[in-house]
Amino acid sequence: MDVSQFRHLVIFLSVLLGCSPVRAQNPNTEISDFNALSEQFLTNIKKGRSTLDIRTQLYQTTLEDLEEGLGTDREKLAFWINIYNAYIQVLLSENPDLYRDRDAFFENERIPLAGRMVSFDKIEHGIIRKSQWKLGGGIVRKWFPDEFERRLRVEEPDYRIHFALNCGAIDCPPVAIYRPEILERQFENGAKSFLQRISEYSSTKGEVRTTPLFSWFRGDFGFESGVKDILLHYGIIPRTEQIDVTYKEYDWTLDLDNFTFEF
Repeated sequence: MDVSQFRHLVIFLSVLLGCSPVRAQNPNTEISDFNALSEQFLTNIKKGRSTLDIRTQLYQTTLEDLEEGLGTDREKLAFWINIYNAYIQVLLSENPDLYRDRDAFFENERIPLAGRMVSFDKIEHGIIRKSQWKLGGGIVRKWFPDEFERRLRVEEPDYRIHFALNCGAIDCPPVAIYRPEILERQFENGAKSFLQRISEYSSTKGEVRTTPLFSWFRGDFGFESGVKDILLHYGIIPRTEQIDVTYKEYDWTLDLDNFTFEF
């Protein structure tokens, strides 16, 4: 456990034990709507309000409550994307130096949730991508995911999550507040907006340069033929035949507070 993880754990333990001057409101109240709470989490961040009460509620909830409260894939996807994006903002705003070792930042368990510490990788690759091995290119799944992951992961992964998760860098998609009831529209508009911004098509060269996300997670997108179909669907290329797909370098420069208007 690094210093940042220890500091966050101390904060939450102090609240639970009543040692902190900042006390959660109704700390024993059962969360009735996890999606609404995740939306409020991002809303508070966007408006510069405290998120301690929300973070405490999320830490005090249980695995069973999460499993019961997030019954559909739409609810799971909206919740976990919001939680991921919110904690990117919280942790890197508090300590930007964490980004110097990005592998450790994403791999280490530093998010207090349901009585435990959870990593960004667990949320992204374990829950949202349904137990994919991080370095498996969307081809290799984990052999033995733990109970937390198995009980909370989505049933049907959606490649458009890659255009919704914000990792804190310039080339990440912007942060939106996702809602299960309009998730399909948000995913479509968000993917279109991101890909049209990041991609460059040259008709003279017969080439499109686009995000390396397509290469890193190629299995999620259906490999090169699937990538071309996606680029055609979102109006980036006019056809799929006789067009080469190349990938840009990813700009990992830290860029927080990159919120967008609602899709």
